[in-house]
This record gives sequence, C-alpha cells and structure tokens, in this order.
Amino acid sequence: MTISSSPSIAIAGAGLGGLCLAQSLHKAGVDVHVYERDRDPFERRRGYRITVDPLGRAALRRCLPDALFELAAAVAGKPGGYFRFTNKNLRDAFKIDVAADPDAGGQMDRQTLRAILLRGIEDRVHYGMSAAGVDQDGDGAILRFADGGSVRADVVVGADGAGSALRADVLPGHEPVDTGMRAVYGQTPLQVAGRRMIPAALGKSGVLAIGDAPGHSVFFTAMRFGERPSVAFARLADGANAPVEEDYVMWALMYPAADDPFADGPIPPARLHEFAGKSVSGFHPAIQDLVAEGQPDCTIRVPLLVAQRPRVRAAARATLLGDAVHVMPPMGAHGGNTAMRDAASLATRLEHAIANDEPLDEAITAYHNDMVLYAFKAVDAASKQRGRLTNTNPVQRWLLLRALPRMHRITVPATVVASSSA
Repeated sequence: MTISSSPSIAIAGAGLGGLCLAQSLHKAGVDVHVYERDRDPFERRRGYRITVDPLGRAALRRCLPDALFELAAAVAGKPGGYFRFTNKNLRDAFKIDVAADPDAGGQMDRQTLRAILLRGIEDRVHYGMSAAGVDQDGDGAILRFADGGSVRADVVVGADGAGSALRADVLPGHEPVDTGMRAVYGQTPLQVAGRRMIPAALGKSGVLAIGDAPGHSVFFTAMRFGERPSVAFARLADGANAPVEEDYVMWALMYPAADDPFADGPIPPARLHEFAGKSVSGFHPAIQDLVAEGQPDCTIRVPLLVAQRPRVRAAARATLLGDAVHVMPPMGAHGGNTAMRDAASLATRLEHAIANDEPLDEAITAYHNDMVLYAFKAVDAASKQRGRLTNTNPVQRWLLLRALPRMHRITVPATVVASSSA
C-alpha cells in the first residue's frame, strides 16, 4: 500500500518499537520522522539479547521490507532449548523444554536489530532531540523538545521508554510503579582465552539461578548469531555495518532495592561490575567466573518497574507504545515483543485510516483500546513471575531451593567453571 498524500507522523524515541513503526509507515509512503534523545544510534546500551517470539516475528515481517526481514532472520540465533530454574549452585529445581517453534524469531541482539531497523530510514531519524511533552489542538499535535524547540505533526507517538516525557500529557496519572527490585545487566564474551564461559551442560539453556535470600537471583543465557553479522550485512544491507560481531553471554543480577548501595544518578560501569562480582560470591563458581570476565563498560543498572493499566482513552492525536505505556519486569521476554506488536498494530490502523481518508483519532483510539487488552496480559504475566522471585514463604522456598534440586542429578559440578570446547 502506497499513500500519495500523507499526514505527518512524529515519533519520540528510536527504540525497537519506534523504529519498527517508522519502517512500516515509511514503506507505505507516510511522512514519518523519529526524534531520538541520544546523539548517535549506539551512544548507550539498550539491553542485550531479546528472544523474539511468534508475535514479535510477525510484527517484524509486517513492518520491515523483505530484505531487512531476511537480514534479521539470518543473524538470529536458533530458537528452542531449555529454560532452567535452579538454586544458587545450579542444581535444577525444574526445567522447561522450549520447542523450536518455526514461527518464532529466535534470539536477536538488540543493538543488531536496531541497526537493521534503522536501515533505509537514516534520514528520517534525528538525534540529540530530547522530547519534553506534547500538546494537542484541532489540527494535530505539537511535540515539544527539552531545548525549547518543537515540531507539529498530525499524529505524535511516544515511544520514549519507561521514563517517557510524553506519558504525563497523554495518560496523566499513569506513572509506572517501582517494584522495589533492581537489576544489573552485563555481557561476557562467549569464549575467553579459549574457555567457553557457559558450561557445556547449559549451552542451550536460559538459566535463572535463585539465591538463598528472597529477591536475589542471577539470569544468564548465550547470544549466538545464526550467521556472522558482518557477512549477513554485506550480503543483505550493503554499506551498513554490524554493531556487534561476536557471540556473547548476557547476564543479569536481580536484587531488592533495599540492598542497592547506589544513589540516584549516573553510576560508573566499573563500579556496577565490581558490585555484581561481589553480589554473586555465594553462587556457583561458574556464575562467579562469568561475571568476573564480564566487560565492565557494558554493565548497566535499571529499576524494575511495572505499568499501571490505563483507565482513560488515549488522547485523540497522540498515543504511546512500548515501555512508555506498558513497562514490565523483564521476566518472560514480553517487553520487546509487545513493543513491536504495538508498532505493527498502530501502523496497520494508521495506514488504513490515511489510505481511506478516515479520522486519525478514531484509528488511534482503536489501537489504544486493543493494545491495553493484550499488553497488560503480558504485564500481569511478567509481574507474576517477578513475584515468585520475592516469595518469602519458607515452605515454598524450601521446596524450590532444597527439596526439588535434590531430586535432580548435579548438572554442573562445583569444580567445573567453564569448558575449553568451542
């Protein structure tokens, strides 16, 4: 579908959801521009690996040109494997067999996926433009920036993340709630000095190792590219560079905010990495080694937030997508997939309304009402999983951390830190 005369769409935020939406609108001939606060595409880390589920894959297929979708599929890791819940010593409590669903997109590196989503719309993305709010009138909406500037558009979309500056204007009174949990994310090369940093027995697993104290846990999993990114980019996106080349292990330390030694504000990554190393001192040696070998400059800290379900209809010419409206704890890999689903849904409704000269505010309202239904099912599911980590019931914790692990054989002996096998 190509639109000859198009209203203008302004998107605040160049994350996965905002760029996915921009790709679809641009492909349809819509006049779309993205305004990003960072000074360049990869100024800061925005997470590491994302498990793209069937809904996320369908959204990418819906929004991306064929060649870019093929590129995303080429670099993705193979779907399938196991998700293990273990105690701190990596003794299984139980594991879930994750079938290799052919409709799933597999594991994707977020930076690499963003590079793909930027391809072909580089001139539509404007950096160093920090959104401050949005005003509406009878002719559309005005996106305001922190430097005092503004742009007028027929529709403004807030895709500016959990700390959205637009949310107060679009959905007043719906600031996310702090769960009282914090997470430190890190990255370690999959191989360090010839050693494989994940024990062979856990090579195809995502692992959540639960600590003895409620709320303390460590998650880790490998990001293995399907096709080497530089090769795939040269084949399918000539002239573009792959931002990440080597396989790695993503890990995350989760803990109660009461145990957080840091004040608000920027924290040097090296201090975060040192804190993470000390915090896993009671875990299996393989986990300790994994964190110790992490790249300090890739270490970030985030609060775990949960969105409030909107009780009002979205504003007529402005709406939100992704974490700006439904931020959720990172359990279950729902966040990024739901943001991309938002993009596909909103793109479908806007493109249909523009092509058929239908009211844009009605398209936005229909998107919003539908989004609330599916997105907050994901929010509830992620919140429920987070609750299991902070469970203080002594009987349930004994079953999970003592009784069930004793029923399984030792998966990773304490003497095994890493394998030299490639």
